[in-house]
Amino acid sequence: MPACSLPPPLTPLDDLDSQLAGHGFAVLDAASLASLAGVDPAVLAGWAPLWDDLPPDGFLKDGGRYRRRRHGCFVVQAAPPDLPAGADPDGAVPCTVTPVPHRAHWQPVEYNALHGGILRWFEPLAPSLAQSPDWERLLCALAVHSARLRGERPGAVPWFVEAHPFRIDTTDGIGRPTPEGAHRDGVDLVVVVLVARVGIKGGETRVFDAHGPQGQRFTLEQPWSALLLDDARVIHESTPIQPQDSAAGGGHRDTLVLTFRRGGFQGPA
Repeated sequence: MPACSLPPPLTPLDDLDSQLAGHGFAVLDAASLASLAGVDPAVLAGWAPLWDDLPPDGFLKDGGRYRRRRHGCFVVQAAPPDLPAGADPDGAVPCTVTPVPHRAHWQPVEYNALHGGILRWFEPLAPSLAQSPDWERLLCALAVHSARLRGERPGAVPWFVEAHPFRIDTTDGIGRPTPEGAHRDGVDLVVVVLVARVGIKGGETRVFDAHGPQGQRFTLEQPWSALLLDDARVIHESTPIQPQDSAAGGGHRDTLVLTFRRGGFQGPA
């Protein structure tokens, strides 16, 4: 019998900001994420094949071969500071998304004891994703909620966004979505979007209060559902994955991780 998984506590889209403020995390189903971004759900689903072309992660210190990824960076200005939200004719918040020259991913050891303190260069995002107007809409929409989470008016500060498409597979029998364990990322908002689960068991999401014992566990299973995390208040991890049926071959778990940070990208001093 397959192990039972706990369904995620879904948040109505209208309650997103209050849920984040009150509990430090929120989970949106796929329809809510598409609505939030103003993107056709079919567009999101159409990005999924890009995860079949992720290069191996050459920086895994545990010697594993289970992770593939790419990386891209953007500066998102959710609205010009001198223009009130909703001032354009369509009532939307004006927004600019500026790709930055390809750069290394870096985290301090305080946030990533396993892979922190080193410059990790990954292959860039596919242009069909990074240059898509729908991609920009997704980043802009999430930047608005990053601003609200920190009590900022949208557009008051730019948001420095890192995008990480991941594939964790079971080539070696087990794959570890978070080999560094329960952690924070050193940013303001973390968004974990489940893209696909194929032929696996495990991969349970666990969210804990960073300053207390309270926690919650559940499994993201719906493609394009999303977990939003206040990185200052909670730590998170995902449990290892294994093949659902070892006789049928390996499986994989695809995610898109987006981080939003004020003040600049993380980098060595």
